[in-house]
Amino acid sequence: MGVRSERRTLRYAERIPEHAPRHNEVSNELADWRETKLSRLRGLIKQADPEMVEESKWKKPSHPAGVPVWSHQGPICTGETYKSVVKLTFFKGASLKDPSGLFNSSLEGNTRRAIDFHEDDEIDEKAFATLIRAAVSLNRPRSTASRVELTRSRE
Repeated sequence: MGVRSERRTLRYAERIPEHAPRHNEVSNELADWRETKLSRLRGLIKQADPEMVEESKWKKPSHPAGVPVWSHQGPICTGETYKSVVKLTFFKGASLKDPSGLFNSSLEGNTRRAIDFHEDDEIDEKAFATLIRAAVSLNRPRSTASRVELTRSRE
C-alpha cells in the first residue's frame, strides 16, 4: 500500500462513529462546561445537517483526543476548547453571510471566521443552523452555468 493509500485509510479510520467515546470520556480535563457546550454544538450541527461527518484530527499532547472537524462534501468547521471559550472555526466563514452576527472572532482574515462561545453564552439555535446549512451549501459542486454566472457577477 502506498503512502497516499495509507493516509486515506488512516483518515477514514479516524472518523468518529456515533457510539465512540467523546472528549470527556477520553480525558477528564474537559469534563466541565466546555465539553457540555461542545456536546450541545455537536448536536446542533448534526441536527442542522444529518449527513455531516465528524472526524478527530491533529492529535497532540494538548489535545490527546484530537480536534473535532465536521465536514460534508468538504470541511465545514472545527471545534476547539480553550480555557475561557469553546471556539468553532469555519473554514470558509468569510464567504458566508452572517446576518445574525454569530461570528465574533477571527474577523480580520480573508477566509476563516470563528464563533467564541463563553460559559454563559446562549446559542441562537435557528441562526446557528442557518449558518451550518450555508457552509454546507458552499461545498456543493456548482454546475457550469452557475460558475459562469458567478464569474460574470464578479466582473
